[in-house]
This record gives sequence, C-alpha cells and structure tokens, in this order.
Amino acid sequence: MKTLLEQAKAGIITPQMTKVAEQENFAPETIRERVATGEIVIPNNPNRPHQKVCGIGKGLRTKVNASIGTSSDICDIELEKRKARIAEQEGADTLMELSTGGDLDLVRREVMAACNLPIGNVPLYQAFHDAAKKHKDPNKLDPEYLFELIERQLNDGMSFMAIHCGINRFSIERLRKQGYRYGGLVSKGGTFMVSWMEHHNKENPLYEQFDRVCELMKKYDAVLSLGNGIRAGAIHDSHDRAQMAEMIINCELAEIGRNLGCQMMVEGPGHIPLDEIEANIILEKRMSGNAPYYVLGPLPIDSGAGYDHVTAAIGAASATRYGADLICYITPAEHLALPNEDDVREGVRVTRLAARIGDIAKYPERRNHEKMVALSRRDMRWDEHMDLLMFPDKARQIRADRTPGDSQTCTMCGDFCAMQRGSALFSQDISNDKRG
Repeated sequence: MKTLLEQAKAGIITPQMTKVAEQENFAPETIRERVATGEIVIPNNPNRPHQKVCGIGKGLRTKVNASIGTSSDICDIELEKRKARIAEQEGADTLMELSTGGDLDLVRREVMAACNLPIGNVPLYQAFHDAAKKHKDPNKLDPEYLFELIERQLNDGMSFMAIHCGINRFSIERLRKQGYRYGGLVSKGGTFMVSWMEHHNKENPLYEQFDRVCELMKKYDAVLSLGNGIRAGAIHDSHDRAQMAEMIINCELAEIGRNLGCQMMVEGPGHIPLDEIEANIILEKRMSGNAPYYVLGPLPIDSGAGYDHVTAAIGAASATRYGADLICYITPAEHLALPNEDDVREGVRVTRLAARIGDIAKYPERRNHEKMVALSRRDMRWDEHMDLLMFPDKARQIRADRTPGDSQTCTMCGDFCAMQRGSALFSQDISNDKRG
C-alpha cells in the first residue's frame, strides 16, 4: 500500500486530499502538491476508517490537539472516554491518548472506540510502563519489544505517533557539557529514554534504527511526529544547546523520513518566552523543509499554574501567527493535576480561540467572519450575533443570567448603550468601506 505522501508524489489526488480541500476551500491539486512536498500531512490510519479527515500544514486552518490519559494515581477508563467525547464535541481536531496507568492496551482501544478524531500517542510511555511492570526497572526495556509495541499500537488504528528519535548521544552530550537546567527534563518519554541510554551506554534505538521506525509508520500510513524529548521545561532553558541539538536532528530526520515515503511532522516547545517564538518557528520551518510544526502550548511564563490554559493561549496565538500548524492544548490543571472533564472542555475552547486569533493574523483574508460578528453586534441583532460566535451557548447563558430591562441592550450599559446611539449617528452605511 502506498502512503498518501507516495500517492501525492505520483500525482494521485486521494479522497482524503479531496476532503481536506473541501474543508479548507482549496483546490484539490493544491492539497496534493503540498502533501507531495511534505508541507501538509493527513493522519489517516486505514485500520480506523470511521475517523475524521484532518489536514495539518501550510495554508490550512491551525489545528488543535487535546491530550487525555490515565496516570498511576487516577485510572478511570470511563472518565477518559468521556473526556475524549468532550474534546470532540468542543471542536478539537486531533486527540492524543497518553495513558501511563492501568491496562494501557485496553484504555487505548476503549478511547479509540469512543470518538472519531484522529488519535495519536507516545509509544515510549507504554514501553517503559510495561518494562517497569515486568522487570521492576524501566531501564530493562528490550528495544525489540519497543518496535513490537509500536506496531501493535499502529495496528489498533493510531494515526500519528510522537516518537523520540532525535535524542541521541550527541544531544545528550550537549546537555552534559552545558551542565545545568533550570527546569530539568520534563518529557516523560524523553527522560526515560535518556535514562535508558545512560544506563546501557548505548545509542537510542529509535535514532539508530530510524529507517525501521519509518517502515512501520508507512505500513499504516501514520504520521511520524518527531518528539521533543529535550524540550525546555522552563523559559530560562529555552533554546539552550541541548534543545537546539535535538531540534536540528529532528529537522534532518523529517527530511530523511519524507524521502522514505513517510508523512512527517516536527514537535516543538514547550516553555519559551514570547519574544523567541517567531525565531523558533522560522528555524523549524527552514531546517525541516517546511514540515508541519506541532507545538506544545507553548507557555511563555512559568508562574501561571492554575491559569496555564490562558498562559498557553497567549503563546499559542503567537505561535499560530508565525506559522505553527498544530497546537497541543494546555488545561487549567497543567503542572498541578490530571485534567478532569471541565479542564478538557476549557482547554479546547481557549486553545481554539488562540488558534483563531493567530489564523486571522496569519491569513488576513479570513477576517470576514469577524466583520459579520461586528455588524450584528453593532445593529443589536442578538439571535444572529449569537449564532456567529465561537461559543454561542456560553454567550447565551451569560446574557440570560443577567437579562436587561431593554431587550435590545445588555446590562453592561443599559440606558447608556453606545451601540444604540452610535448606530443612529454613523453606522448605517458601510458602502464606502474599501477595506474588504
């Protein structure tokens, strides 16, 4: 079976490419061309035919990923299924199943059956979980078991995987010579892989046998997302030598993977100051040949716990503006606890807002909807206005809770409504607007 990338290179427009073109208002040929160059990926494991089609990459609406999963403290499969359904209902484009507690095969399969989003994961989580359970020591992981596990998860229908191929002896040496880190290592998969390599004094098998990883991904036409295992967990670590070494390697691997016929995506930070986000994205795009960029947040401060969904939204809007293609949401529970259902809902909503803010800056031609919102607000066409909002249910609830005396106004201004007076004075005729 040829992958979507290989078919695109052969000039074939697949049903998935046609669907993305319809969703994004592009010509199918444009989508095919960008899939062929690796600038767009479409997670679409054929073992899960009911999943929604989602294009990620150049020129497309910036997508939002929601992450769920059990932990060693909280393992409730029904809760995870509800969280998956909430993520889909709230408009997430993809889902990552990141469980580390309980029967991980069962959790994964139950979650995959509970929603229709393309689903990804981090195979190192289960690999080290299983090694710890079997041997009482995650460093006793057998690399052959890791490859067997990747295929098992792909066979279940995983459409993309964050695989930590860019951690190697060179990147670890940069960390060692650097000698410090304010935030330490924060990637679970990355940390356990570094520990395994140091314990055995061996190279990362995912890097050493990268062609084997790509062959497995190609077999199921899944997107290989090159994991950011040495990402900064504090803004003072942003763009240190260790992180940059891994980023360079991942960008090289993205090119190698594409040449092997595998759909590729690169993962980014992490914690990063706002003024460094643009440079980070420029570097990834140039070094990877414009591979789709999947950023985790990013969080531009470290002190926002409890409101890190807001912190991350500020970073995400900026990252989207400068070219990020997929944003992993952050919930209010980040750095504090396992997210619950309300956290998932809030995380998806806030991240969708951030992506929308970034997209209308990145693509000014997409601002027309905002004009329609403004006009309906100006003219106090409340029903129409509510229907145009991203979250009409929330807006209607707030308005209903504080009903105004005059149904045309709201309780913010009441008798002093600027819209009523201003519309009568200046706002009726927009025929002279030349701004589009």
